[in-house]
Amino acid sequence: MATTERTSDRLATATAKSKARQSGDWRSQGKSAVVVKPERILAVDYGRKRIGLALSDEMGLTAQPLGTLTRVNRQRDLNRLRDTCRTRGVTHIIVGQPLHMTGEAGEMADEAARFAARLEKATGIGVELVDERLTSWEAERTVAETRSAVKRKRAAIDDVAAAVLLRDYLEKRRASHGNLLEKD
Repeated sequence: MATTERTSDRLATATAKSKARQSGDWRSQGKSAVVVKPERILAVDYGRKRIGLALSDEMGLTAQPLGTLTRVNRQRDLNRLRDTCRTRGVTHIIVGQPLHMTGEAGEMADEAARFAARLEKATGIGVELVDERLTSWEAERTVAETRSAVKRKRAAIDDVAAAVLLRDYLEKRRASHGNLLEKD
């Protein structure tokens, strides 16, 4: 009886993996396949002068800098972000919230929260605020290690900071999904 149950479990797992592979929407988690809905996430590093953008792949595995928008005015900025979301197929947005090292929200954190609410209303896409402490510091270090001194002086790092924010978010999400799967 135990052999029959193991065989049927293997068959069910193989069938689930096969269906998931056919749809192009799967990740292997040990013995079983986990069906993952494609989700492209846009990360926003909000600033008063510039907005850094980064985009995930559909599987939520990588974070790539997308570019930096120079702020014009609120409506035009939101329109450009809405257009970016439409053309890139964005299904979720995260906005960095610059909390103090103590975890308290300051003036910029409040401003980022208001911007996130406006962005959600303008795009109709769910927006989540994410702690961005030390992302700009890490972005500066990354840029310093990869770009020449001349380019480094001229280039904004806002898109790299957004990519760091998104990378950290994706890693935490994968870890929490992994923990949920282990409980089942």
